[in-house]
Amino acid sequence: MPEPGFVVIHANQLETLRELLVQWLSKQPVPVLGTEQILVQSNGIAQWLKMALAETANGHPGIAAGLKVELPNQFVWQLYRAVLGDSIPKSLPYDKINLSWRLLGLLPQLTDSVYAPLQRYLQDDSDGRKSYQLALRLADLFDQYQVYRADWLQSWRSGSDALPNSKKQQVPDDQLWQPALWRLLQSQLANLVGELAFSSRADVHTTALAALQQGKLARPDLLPDRIVVFGVSSLPQQTVELLAALGAQRQVLLTVLNPCRHFWGDITAAKDEVRAAQKRHGRKPGLPAVLDADALYLHAPVLLASLGKQGRDYISLLDAFDQSGQYRHWFNGRIDLFSEPVEDVSSLPLLAQLQQDILELNPTPQPVRQLAASDNSISFHIAHSRQREVEILQDNLIAAFANDPSLKPRDVIIMTPDISLYQSHVHAVFGRLAADDARFLPYSLADQSLRGSQPLMLALEYLLDLPAQRFSLTEVCDLLDVPAIQRRFGINPTALPQLRLWLTEAGARWGLDAQQRASLDLAAPGSSYSWMFA
Repeated sequence: MPEPGFVVIHANQLETLRELLVQWLSKQPVPVLGTEQILVQSNGIAQWLKMALAETANGHPGIAAGLKVELPNQFVWQLYRAVLGDSIPKSLPYDKINLSWRLLGLLPQLTDSVYAPLQRYLQDDSDGRKSYQLALRLADLFDQYQVYRADWLQSWRSGSDALPNSKKQQVPDDQLWQPALWRLLQSQLANLVGELAFSSRADVHTTALAALQQGKLARPDLLPDRIVVFGVSSLPQQTVELLAALGAQRQVLLTVLNPCRHFWGDITAAKDEVRAAQKRHGRKPGLPAVLDADALYLHAPVLLASLGKQGRDYISLLDAFDQSGQYRHWFNGRIDLFSEPVEDVSSLPLLAQLQQDILELNPTPQPVRQLAASDNSISFHIAHSRQREVEILQDNLIAAFANDPSLKPRDVIIMTPDISLYQSHVHAVFGRLAADDARFLPYSLADQSLRGSQPLMLALEYLLDLPAQRFSLTEVCDLLDVPAIQRRFGINPTALPQLRLWLTEAGARWGLDAQQRASLDLAAPGSSYSWMFA
């Protein structure tokens, strides 16, 4: 069984971390019937890692078995149950859905002056829509506090308005309604059901962390032999606290993508606090003791200063729990796996030059580097629609595979903030080519929500909001394409193209009739090209 410990490995390339992980898992295997628990940030990264673990020594595909790859939040709840046993209920009173309805019932009772900001917002709420929307937003806010700021909620529950572990010691005056509302929620629940051991995730976390720090495990069988956190850009402080405490009983390996080999907390506004807590990575030699915020470009890359705040805070958080002296010898002293510096940076493509500047904390070069005509390491494309974006992507991928025979589809990952917006366009562009076509590229979509992958869910959502719909021809035809609706009304799918043609030629475009259009404040067109007109 792997030796217990809380291990943090830094590298500036995800491929380096993957290679280390493959070697470490083969060198320090879990028992034959054990499970390798791996926490990742997305399903795409999970698949990429599984393929690397499945490769055999000669590079041919093999089998990766005994792996349990999931998102961190899923494992945290499993850890709570391992520590506290089955006493944790499946649903807590302050889970997000339950909390929204409790808040909706409380909003009319908020008459004290401390709730003045909420009262102002709820003025002229004739149909209750504002109350409902506000309850949802407040439920989301308190849900985030339960995940990231359980210490705040515990302080507020005790009657204090303090903000523990924060630069601001007290809640600002215009936000005092937050702790007051949380205490009101607590008192309401106590009056209804009495005192509960666990009313919120904040209670669960506080109790579980204390038990874990004392070495207590009610259900050790629920915990794997080792926990690996791979490629996660940031974890909540509560999760890091749990993993660090768990390191006394299990091996916990965190692989951290760190773009800079030096300490780079100095290039932010909160430099003093970060520098005081920092102990692993040293400051770059030659930096001034005090950095002028208006002259950061003279000492560090602008991109790192402007876009690196979350990474800096996460690395600083890990450093507060990191005891590298306890495990450094496991890796022969190499726990910071940064790339070696390149002497002639100008010989690199522009993207590699930017990465090198960030790695070495180099200031912005003067004159500013220019992108050469033959350099395609960074490219910008302007498209008039999402469909065109995907078409441009396909063209560039086909060209890349043609120019580099060693490039494989599994080596490519496309990232976008919300894949659901592009789902239909990806299928339309990449799915139109047959598998025997030379331009065919195999693809899969990861991180899709249930709503975006189930046509019936979209149809139900549309039908529930019928009074506010415009009944466009496209929307109605999309409804008729849903297999469940076809079965319910006995519609023959093969007749839909002819039906769509008839409706188009009859002039059906949008709106039921003039009266329905008037209900949407769109009475000007009358009944022309409505369904009644058709």
